[in-house]
Amino acid sequence: MGGDIRQYLLHRPPAQAADGDGNGDGPKPLLIAFHGRGADAAELRAKTRLERAATARGMLVAFPEGLGHGWGAGAQATKQRPDPALDVRFTEALIKHLVRTERADPDQVYVAGFSNGGSMALRMAAERPALLAGAASVSGQLPTGDAAVEPTGPVPVMVVYGADDPVRPLAGLPSPPPDPEEPILPTRSARDSAAAFAAAGGAGEPVTREEKGYDRTVWRLGKDDAPGGDRRSGGTVQLLVVDDAGHTWPGSTVPPPEGFGPVSKALDATDTILDFLTDPGPGH
Repeated sequence: MGGDIRQYLLHRPPAQAADGDGNGDGPKPLLIAFHGRGADAAELRAKTRLERAATARGMLVAFPEGLGHGWGAGAQATKQRPDPALDVRFTEALIKHLVRTERADPDQVYVAGFSNGGSMALRMAAERPALLAGAASVSGQLPTGDAAVEPTGPVPVMVVYGADDPVRPLAGLPSPPPDPEEPILPTRSARDSAAAFAAAGGAGEPVTREEKGYDRTVWRLGKDDAPGGDRRSGGTVQLLVVDDAGHTWPGSTVPPPEGFGPVSKALDATDTILDFLTDPGPGH
């Protein structure tokens, strides 16, 4: 795409898990998982162990590689990313490719990501809601300012965020420091990011409750604002703010880089996200 060879790691579930009759030929749910800035597909795979959790659900997981170890999560052209929509088109092309070659179910396509990859997942949900059955972001927020991304329709979204994130604060980063290699995008707060999806989905007022190790805020999407069938009606937008957690993937056993803060063990982000994506109702 755009003159570049694009690569991805692919996890295929065992045939028995993918199809109850054991032939493995039925359509399979698909998760596209975006790594963080400066990382790669293998790093995200190790950190999240998404393929283990996906196997139990008969789910394909694709871990694409970003150009320059990052993603065009914002709508502003930069020197490093002159075509700000390139990664959106790449993700669309990857989904179509996996529907054709791996029998991915086009009605069960999800995106998730960490940090810059989480913002990329939110961009896909914002700009291509009809393509997705759900999206999740860990430590990633919606870009704002000149790079702003605005949700355009209803889609279930979960944002998981560390209360003590020292890299990309919970309250957002409206004026990021300059970066000589690639501009760091300004972002909304984690709550404003979630609330933007709630508003686009016709949600009412949110309800927040304390759970062990984190707070969960839930907006119920409006049933009358769900074009494309019932799969989005009755879904939710959720924000989970995790206590004593940094710019990290809760539940991971992989130590984070220095300065990223602690990893919470009160929440397994991988299972939490996949439970939400496959059943985005208020019970999760």
